[in-house]
Amino acid sequence: IGAYLAVLGRLDALTFTAGVGENNPALRKAIVDRLSGLGFTLDDEANAVRSKEPRIISAPGSVVTVLVVPTNEELAMARETKAAIAG
Repeated sequence: IGAYLAVLGRLDALTFTAGVGENNPALRKAIVDRLSGLGFTLDDEANAVRSKEPRIISAPGSVVTVLVVPTNEELAMARETKAAIAG
């Protein structure tokens, strides 16, 4: 993440998704805590919430917005399969 930030010059958001990113608040906290020197701040209460909806888990003063965005891999695969069959 730090390497991308150095190359890009700025970061619009840090997004956690898929199985581990969605369901492991301890891992998200560990990652964001290691980025605290760059201005990333986590809202511990928001991070602990389990939800099927996209949500912001960064603290109000965080330099970068940190999000959790649930995925639906099954739906994505079904859409791709339908498109492939339809030609």
